[in-house]
Amino acid sequence: METGKIVIEKVRGKSTVTKSFSKYPLKFIIPRKVGPSRVDAVWIYALTYGGGIVSGDDISCKLEIGAGCTAVLTTQASTKVYKSLGSKCSEQSLEAEIGSNSMLVLIPDPVTCFSTARYFQKQVFRVRSDSNLVLVDWITSGRHESGEKWDFTHYKSTNNIFLESDQPLFLDTVLLEQGSIVPLAERMQDYQVIAMVVLLGPMLRHIQGQVQEDVKRMMAKQLQGSPARWDRQMKSNTRDFANKPSLIASCSAFGQKGEGVIVRIASLTTESVYQFLKHQLAGLEALLGLSPYS
Repeated sequence: METGKIVIEKVRGKSTVTKSFSKYPLKFIIPRKVGPSRVDAVWIYALTYGGGIVSGDDISCKLEIGAGCTAVLTTQASTKVYKSLGSKCSEQSLEAEIGSNSMLVLIPDPVTCFSTARYFQKQVFRVRSDSNLVLVDWITSGRHESGEKWDFTHYKSTNNIFLESDQPLFLDTVLLEQGSIVPLAERMQDYQVIAMVVLLGPMLRHIQGQVQEDVKRMMAKQLQGSPARWDRQMKSNTRDFANKPSLIASCSAFGQKGEGVIVRIASLTTESVYQFLKHQLAGLEALLGLSPYS
């Protein structure tokens, strides 16, 4: 059963919300104006009552982006997932239909899972050959300042993109859970944030090219021509932050014609990821009216 639904269509030449529905624990805030009036983009803020997702919550949302429309779905703060009661899992799902020559920009703040939390997220995007999608999906280690570092029980995030006729274009799942032998915190090697960015569609070609060049240059500088030495440092049990890159990233294309680009990130701090996203997505300002994460 849907917890929320938004339909966006062209009305008098402008992207317009023609249907909006939400119920507890989900709420949408849709400002009338974000950025210059000449920019055709609808901004949607999703939030939950109480500031987070509690054990047993099941939030299901559907978006329909009509032909030629642009929509931004974001949050006002990090999505907090509170501790699990027994074996109950907190779940959140999104299904988005992106029309021809349309764009959906999904730029939430990170998920923060508290101690013992169990969280499952699934997002499905159905696109056309000329649809455009920006997807940011990221998680922090928890309440780091309170000593919680990767202390949740289970986290699973699935992102699937399908072309017309349900042809798979991108299928991805991230699974983090406590192991019986090596604790999750130890496996994460002091890194406190992991993130994924997907850029898909013809309107994003210039950003795709720039991000690939930036990641290549950044990692070449980080590795300083000695990847073998850095690999030994990562595999060691030392906790010397000075010898570890504050942010590491990889970048690769996907799709038969390389129409999509995926960036994966691991960072010692949340702030460095915010800065990375702000810089790499700054080119969207002309399309959205505001620069993401500004």
